[in-house]
Amino acid sequence: MISTSPHSWNVSPLEAEAIQQRLRSLVETSDRLQELHRIAGVDVFFARDNKFARAAVAVLSFPDLKLITSVTAQRPVEFPYIPGLFAFRELPAVLDALARLETQPDLILYDGHGIAHPRRFGIASHLGILMDCPTIGVGKTCLIGHHAELPSEKGSCVPLEDGDEMVGTVLRTQTGVKPIYVSIGHRISLPTAVRLVLACTIRYRLPETTREAHRLACEHP
Repeated sequence: MISTSPHSWNVSPLEAEAIQQRLRSLVETSDRLQELHRIAGVDVFFARDNKFARAAVAVLSFPDLKLITSVTAQRPVEFPYIPGLFAFRELPAVLDALARLETQPDLILYDGHGIAHPRRFGIASHLGILMDCPTIGVGKTCLIGHHAELPSEKGSCVPLEDGDEMVGTVLRTQTGVKPIYVSIGHRISLPTAVRLVLACTIRYRLPETTREAHRLACEHP
């Protein structure tokens, strides 16, 4: 898996939106998965008054979810905080981290959104296109859309809709906890994404991949 960026990161917000509009047609919303043995989680921590982004990638075995390897990378933050454009703040550091992996994942779960995004091209989709890899967006909060009330039992889910379009699934991963927001990143269908996220969420609200990546990202270098 080789990371090659087809665009500059040194762009204005308007240019960033145009890049998203241009690349969103490349997103594949059907399953193109190899047999799954390694699933990665990605998270980014902002340190020193948001001047530096520290990205962490944790690769876990599947289905037993044991840590295989992990890497981190840190970069200065050059893009402003703008909802819907987080890829331009986070992905340069994430790509640096992924380039350090010796064991490549078969699937990446990103702590963010995929097509559940105003331009249908969130950070999980962006990473999937750049890395030519299946990805899933796993958001802790809702960026766009509306949904019906969700039952409290583990495994309950309802569609996340934006207008008349279904852009994701609201998923209760543990009984009585807040839901998460699952959306297609790249090369995966929504039913498969929901199934795999639930398979990776065995004890807590968030997938083990996300929890491990978050722990690594927040550690002092």
